[in-house]
Amino acid sequence: MPSSKTSNADTSANDTPSGLSHFDQSGQAHMVDVGGKQETHRVAVASGTIHMQPQTLAVIQSGTAKKGDVLGIARIAAIMAAKRTSDLIPLCHPLALTHVSVDFTVDPAQACIVCSARVETQGKTGVEMEALTAVQVGLLTIYDMSKAIDRGMVMSNIRVQEKHGGKSGSWSQE
Repeated sequence: MPSSKTSNADTSANDTPSGLSHFDQSGQAHMVDVGGKQETHRVAVASGTIHMQPQTLAVIQSGTAKKGDVLGIARIAAIMAAKRTSDLIPLCHPLALTHVSVDFTVDPAQACIVCSARVETQGKTGVEMEALTAVQVGLLTIYDMSKAIDRGMVMSNIRVQEKHGGKSGSWSQE
């Protein structure tokens, strides 16, 4: 049976040759040890956009899509995705989320929908990945429910807008 290297050394981002926190001194992937961190109120906001044909947007807005209420179902999918992020991203910690909100803004002039997700917890690690996962799955659900009428939809600009809490404090996209 092959052996794997393990290390009990502090493996913060500044201590690794790559500067990446999910790799140890020898370059092996590992889950970051957050045991010594303080619990703080953590918040992350992420957003992303899906562009489509104007007629596709009109169908979504009118609620006449064959699969049902596209934005309502996308909102539920996004919330569920935030809760299951650690099942999808291998080195994410499972978190007890205290709040997830997902909003959609329809922009008829640009024929697009912007998805925004706000995720919160009281914990030892941030919720950026949960917010990003919520946004991406919300947009993927819009695509899935609308692809019969528009296979050319494009998702873009998926990013963290802001984060708060933890040792690094607050950050926002300029």
